[in-house]
Amino acid sequence: MGDISSKRVIVFGVGGVGSWCVESLVRSGIRYLTIVDSDMVNVTNVNRQLMATTKTVGQVKVEVLKQRLLEINPEAEIDARAEIYSEETAHAFNLDNYDYVVDAIDSLDAKMNLLMNASCTRAKVFSSMGAALKMDPTKIKVAEFWEAKGCPLARSLRDKFKKKNLRPAKKIQVVYSEELLKNLGPVASGDGSPAEFHKVACNGTMAHAVAIFGFTLAGLVMMDICNNGQGT
Repeated sequence: MGDISSKRVIVFGVGGVGSWCVESLVRSGIRYLTIVDSDMVNVTNVNRQLMATTKTVGQVKVEVLKQRLLEINPEAEIDARAEIYSEETAHAFNLDNYDYVVDAIDSLDAKMNLLMNASCTRAKVFSSMGAALKMDPTKIKVAEFWEAKGCPLARSLRDKFKKKNLRPAKKIQVVYSEELLKNLGPVASGDGSPAEFHKVACNGTMAHAVAIFGFTLAGLVMMDICNNGQGT
């Protein structure tokens, strides 16, 4: 079994999926953790994100989450980076310093860039595909990126790779679901009314679904550590 407490993990995106992932990692013994997300807690996050409550609305997500994680393990070393990962900022994250890279980013462009860059490092890489519009927990699965079928986000991401004639340097396991529910939210009014929070562009998301995605990502990290202790 690998030494859990010595492993270094970086998680990109601590929203609906990423927040539950980092909670599980710290509760499982991960001490060295970097969390990356530029957003602040919004009232629309309260239905699904771990650190989002009526009291934390308006606060920086990674800072709120860091405080919670330190309450779980005061000896943990949490590097909270309120930054955006992009092609322009990628060099600032030094991915070679980590044993595990976990991708829970929404942006397809940033996701593709991260998977490409991370796959060229010594780190083991795990990624979340689309977790919105999911209800059935029994349909959430794990597969190699190119084998994840029925997920629109995975398909769109693969299309982007193909169009640019790119491919990650090594295999990447992803969490995904073939389920796709119809979004019944009304079309945005465009005038800033409450209907804006239910616009079709904001796909409906259930807390249990994103939590299972996040816990599964954390589980993949823990299994890899326990099986061989290697981040390669």
